[in-house]
Amino acid sequence: MITIEPMQASQAPILLDIYRQGILSGMATFETQVPDWTEFDNKFLPHTRIMSKEGPEITGWAALAPVSSRDCYHGVAEVSVYVAQAHQRKGIGRALLLELIAESERNGIWSLLSVIHEENRASIHLHEQCSFRYIGYRERVAQLDGIWRTTVMLERRSQSVGV
Repeated sequence: MITIEPMQASQAPILLDIYRQGILSGMATFETQVPDWTEFDNKFLPHTRIMSKEGPEITGWAALAPVSSRDCYHGVAEVSVYVAQAHQRKGIGRALLLELIAESERNGIWSLLSVIHEENRASIHLHEQCSFRYIGYRERVAQLDGIWRTTVMLERRSQSVGV
């Protein structure tokens, strides 16, 4: 059974290891190094940080990062969802994303943005299944390991916040 709980700093080594797995996949981020906990912690909004568990085992995490420091964008956030490699394709990503959406709305977020490597079809499909819509792409936006990569941008607008 999947449970969702607030992210705990005391679980930093496990959460950062799940992020490391995403980095190593080459499909989740342009980052190439795992940050320390302080850098990781500073990247995300202080609210809307969750982790998934199966029994006592942490299986994934999700969090929101601001898209801009400008006041006019305080209700717009970028989504990060990471599931441990050994626990993928079990519905954990969906459970995390759905709870992240609900938590974002409880915290006044009206627009969620996901920027996904175009090769990551599973993540794109997951977002589409959770009411995200395709809004564009950035062709050959950056290199990862010397290879130009294209990202797909998806957005979800709240039906209850900012309307």
